[in-house]
Amino acid sequence: MGKVRIPILTEAQEKSLRHGYEDGKGKSFRKRCHMVLLKSQGYTSKQITAILGGCQVVVNTWLDRFEAEGVEGLRNKPGQGKKPILDATSDRERIDEAVKNNRQQLKLARVEAQEALDKEFSLKTLKRFLKKTAVDINVSANARAMRPMRKNMPTK
Repeated sequence: MGKVRIPILTEAQEKSLRHGYEDGKGKSFRKRCHMVLLKSQGYTSKQITAILGGCQVVVNTWLDRFEAEGVEGLRNKPGQGKKPILDATSDRERIDEAVKNNRQQLKLARVEAQEALDKEFSLKTLKRFLKKTAVDINVSANARAMRPMRKNMPTK
């Protein structure tokens, strides 16, 4: 069995790790802060994985990042994570056209949009995209502008 690495923390580091663990914005960041705090208390990587889940290599990787970059090294860097398949700015027009052509059959709209965009995506992805970029395609902008405003509506 190897030697247990115990990072020596300054008061400021410990305070910022505790703050990150208790009040950090993301779940992953809080978990990483907790890992480093547990390591500083003498826990082994094996014990930490039993407490928090994951694997020992991950614990040691985050400890390395902490030692190299400090508490900020435990945060996700910009651009990490899976990129979206459909882009609201570049793909919206073709998807709208496909949906308008096949209003009642999203499966056909998906096939048409896939061919137009030369991308593969699921029906669920299409639905999620439409919901995220929700625009009522049944009502034109002129019709919406012509609707009378409802004033003095009774409240329950």
